[in-house]
Amino acid sequence: MPDLTREDDVFVLDLGDGENRFTLDWLTGVEAALDEVEQADGARALVTTGSGRFYSNGLDLDWLLAHPEEGAGYSARIEVVLARVLAAPLYTVAALPGHAFGGGAMLALAHDSSVMRADRGFWCLPEAALGLPFAPAMAALIQARLAPQVAHEAMVTGRRYGGEQAAAAAVIDRAVEADAVLPTAIERAAAHAGLAGPVLAAIKSTMYGPVLTGLRAAGLPPPE
Repeated sequence: MPDLTREDDVFVLDLGDGENRFTLDWLTGVEAALDEVEQADGARALVTTGSGRFYSNGLDLDWLLAHPEEGAGYSARIEVVLARVLAAPLYTVAALPGHAFGGGAMLALAHDSSVMRADRGFWCLPEAALGLPFAPAMAALIQARLAPQVAHEAMVTGRRYGGEQAAAAAVIDRAVEADAVLPTAIERAAAHAGLAGPVLAAIKSTMYGPVLTGLRAAGLPPPE
């Protein structure tokens, strides 16, 4: 389960030591952590990571197949979390110790910066191979954060990018040795902790306005 700690001005959200799929309990934990970080005062930044071989493998497909009637609400909840990270009023860094697949890859993209292990693990959008079309707002997030050619290849072919390949394609910002992933992410986050506040949130909201509108719309109640 997600666990939030703090190192000086940097909050560190450990997403867990398993596959860190987006289960309902996992989402509740992440939402609570984001509440705490957003409501804190003063200089602050956020790093998210995993303590095992995974950053996150994304959607809980087994649960989704067993509860198809709840699929829309489940997806909407995920999209709202992605919007909260994308527009967070503080600098955010994803520290990838290993695999980031599907929704986990999108979650990493929603951060301001990302650091990945160079020698093991893949960043991948496997939806085409799984027969799962991208929700429009999720597709918009990917296309807003990646170069057009990279977004096309990642979405259409499901290419698996290792750390060095991901850095070369600007899917992530840096690929480093395993023991340097988290320290590097914390260092990057701490350097920008003083930016936290409503102005940073406003800048992000302007940059990603259409994407955020789409992600947040999924969580709105239907019109009466």
